[in-house]
Amino acid sequence: MKPILQLYRGYANEEELIVMGHVFKRTYDYDFQKKNLKNARSIINQFRIKTLENFDIYLKCGNQEIHTKTLDDGYFKFCIPLETQINFGWMEYEVSIKYENETITEKGSFIRPHKGKLGIISDIDDTFLISHTQNFFKKIYILLFKNVNDRKVFTDVVPHYQALSSAGRNNKEEENAFFYVSSSEWNLYRFIVKFTKIHKLPRAVILLKDIRRGITDFFMSGRGNHDHKFDKIKHVLEFYPNLKYVLLGDDSQHDPVLYERICKIFPVTVKAVYIRQTGKHQKEATKKIMKNLEALEVSVCYYKNSSEAIMHSKSIGLIQ
Repeated sequence: MKPILQLYRGYANEEELIVMGHVFKRTYDYDFQKKNLKNARSIINQFRIKTLENFDIYLKCGNQEIHTKTLDDGYFKFCIPLETQINFGWMEYEVSIKYENETITEKGSFIRPHKGKLGIISDIDDTFLISHTQNFFKKIYILLFKNVNDRKVFTDVVPHYQALSSAGRNNKEEENAFFYVSSSEWNLYRFIVKFTKIHKLPRAVILLKDIRRGITDFFMSGRGNHDHKFDKIKHVLEFYPNLKYVLLGDDSQHDPVLYERICKIFPVTVKAVYIRQTGKHQKEATKKIMKNLEALEVSVCYYKNSSEAIMHSKSIGLIQ
C-alpha cells in the first residue's frame, strides 16, 4: 500500500522557513457530506490512522532538495534558513517521498506575512467553532453526528475576524499574520480547514496537538495537557518579534491562564486579549486574570457575544 503524504500550512520570516506534515501508512478519507452514523464512522476513522516513522522526506526549496526523516509519530518539520529573499503573501512549497520506484509529490502553502504591525492568534473550539467543550458528552455527540456543514460559528465572529485580518491594511490583497492554535489534534486538520473555508474565516496557519493513533484516543481528543498551546504561541511571538498581537480564546479551558503567562513574558508585545464567556455567568478566576492583564496595560474584553468584541476593537482603534 502506497504511503500518504499530508502537508500543513507553513510560515516564514526574513530568515527562516518552517513547513510540516505527516506520512501515513494508512489513513481514511473524510467525507464531509456524510450524515449521522456515516459521519461518526468517518470521524472515528481519522483516529485509526497508521504513521510511518524514520521515513525519508524531501523538500524542494529553490534549487535545493533538502532531505530529512519523519519522527516516531510520522510527523516531519523542516526549519530551513533562507538564503535569498522570498516574496510576501501565500506561496507554494513542494515535498516528496519515494516508495519503491515511484516518487510521490504534494504541494502545500506557506505564508510570509506582508510587513505590518499586527498578528492574530485564536483558539478554535468555543472561540469561533461552537463545540461545547465543557460538556463532554455533548461535545462528543456533536463531533460524531454533526458533519462539517452542520457545525456552527458564533454570531458575528466572522466579521470580527475578517476585520482583524485586514486591520491597518490599505491593500485588500494583504492580510495580517493569522494563526489558529488549538488543543485539537492533527487528526482534525482537514475538518478545520474545510470549516474555516465554508464560513469565510481568514486563511491562517493552523498549529495543533500531536497526532493520535487509536480509537480510545478519540475520546480524549482536545483534553489533557495544554502546555503545547503555550509553547506554540510563545514560538510565534518569538518568530515574528516585531508584531503586536491580539489573542482570542474562551473561558471553557485554560486560555485565560495561558494568555496571562504569555503577557507576563512578552510585556510589550500583546496589544489585546479577548476571552469568550461560554457559560451563563462570567468566571471569577477569569475576571481576576483580565484585571491583572489590564494592570500590565493589555487591553482586555471578556464578552458573551462577538458584537461586544467588535465594539471593543473599534473603541481601541484596532479595527475601523
